[in-house]
Amino acid sequence: MSQTVSDFFWERLHQWGVRRIFGYPGDGINGLLGALQKRDDFEFVQVRHEEMAAFMASAHAKFTGELGVCLATSGPGAAHLITGLYDARADHMPVLAIAGQ
Repeated sequence: MSQTVSDFFWERLHQWGVRRIFGYPGDGINGLLGALQKRDDFEFVQVRHEEMAAFMASAHAKFTGELGVCLATSGPGAAHLITGLYDARADHMPVLAIAGQ
């Protein structure tokens, strides 16, 4: 089977040293989650709310010095990441927000 864009996406993040993703699944990111499920070199931490995904990614960046990664679906899911992303910005922490926009 050929490589999809989602497969390439996760391969690149792995090359950048990302090993943990905090997120909330939804239909806008099903392709990414399907490709992530096939891999065993990432830890996906499913949260109850998108806000927690962003705050956990921010805390991960603060405590480890690594890039924090949060994942949410489109629309309100992406909007709910804002507070945690602002927390990371206020402390100058590197956080990547992936949204199914």
